[in-house]
Amino acid sequence: MMADNIEHVISYWVIFQKFHSPALLAFAVVSHWVPYLLLAGYTGGLADRFDVRRLIQISMLMFMGVSICWGIMFAADSTEQWKAMVLLVVHGLAGVIWAPASQVLIHKIVGVEELPSAVRLTATGRYLAFLLGPMIGGSLLLPLLGPTWGIFINALIYLPMCVWLIKAPYGPGVGSSASAPQRLRGIADIRATIRVVAKNPILSSTTVMVGASAFFVGNAYQAQMPGFAADLGHGHAGFAYGVLLAADAAGGLAAGVILESRGLLPPSVRTAFILAMIWCCALVGFAQATIYAIAIPLLFIAGFVELGFNSMAQSLVQLNAPAAIRGRVIGVFAMASSGLRTFSGLSVGLLGASIGVHNSLGLSAAALLTLYLTIFAVRHFA
Repeated sequence: MMADNIEHVISYWVIFQKFHSPALLAFAVVSHWVPYLLLAGYTGGLADRFDVRRLIQISMLMFMGVSICWGIMFAADSTEQWKAMVLLVVHGLAGVIWAPASQVLIHKIVGVEELPSAVRLTATGRYLAFLLGPMIGGSLLLPLLGPTWGIFINALIYLPMCVWLIKAPYGPGVGSSASAPQRLRGIADIRATIRVVAKNPILSSTTVMVGASAFFVGNAYQAQMPGFAADLGHGHAGFAYGVLLAADAAGGLAAGVILESRGLLPPSVRTAFILAMIWCCALVGFAQATIYAIAIPLLFIAGFVELGFNSMAQSLVQLNAPAAIRGRVIGVFAMASSGLRTFSGLSVGLLGASIGVHNSLGLSAAALLTLYLTIFAVRHFA
């Protein structure tokens, strides 16, 4: 995940410097999430049928290949929009192969009893990668190495995982799939599960909440961060870019450590919506910030409350999903929370091409806040 984030930092920065195109950066977001929307069910089936170690290795090799191709283009100064779009699509496909297989691997390693702890640990590690990736990526952009050598070095970061998986003792037959969540099996099952979710106030509220956040904002503003860094005009723009990304990740990491270690904010729909509304306010403030020292703490707050309401929503779904269809309910929740991020590239990125990314992010976050306030007023959450 750290290498994945380093690649985003370097490639998005070069794309921005080369083309100054919010639309292309919007495509980067769409190409990252649309495979999850369309193919996650299929790649989840692959994880059930084949050796997950090999699937992860295939995805790692795809990630490495994309980094190497970026480096060749940078070195030859042959970066073109269509080439960038192809690499972004391949990167998204690698991600959707990796994600289900990596979750199945967790089951094989720890078993059912330790699974909740393993999932939390994995999430914390992911946010640590979100923090380190932008910091290291921003440092690699400095003149000492530059984007070309930086992206080549990044390709090597995938190697240890790829090599370890050659003989890792978690192949076919290890672990039990009996307690694994049920997979989504066709359109009919999806429709039936959506009807169950719609009839349950907690399930429907949390699913709508994360789906709306994914649709209106998602993480599209991270792809537009080079533009925000340049507009803030603080010192070396590449370094400022990395720090802005790191501030958001640091907030999420801090939330994971503090909320888990101290048992703060027990899950409730009301608390989740309040945190989500604070997230919207922080993003509106960041979008309009003109001072670097104000933008950083606002992003930290945004990262902190985002982990809070997303993890809380996930917990509420798992606690309230009917046992017989828990896997399918979680699957519908995942489609909303991840798949709908495909469209955030349109609301923030393509709109930003017309009115500027500051205004597009501010308007998207404000529209989301309005929707949350309306739901909060209509539904009297306990």
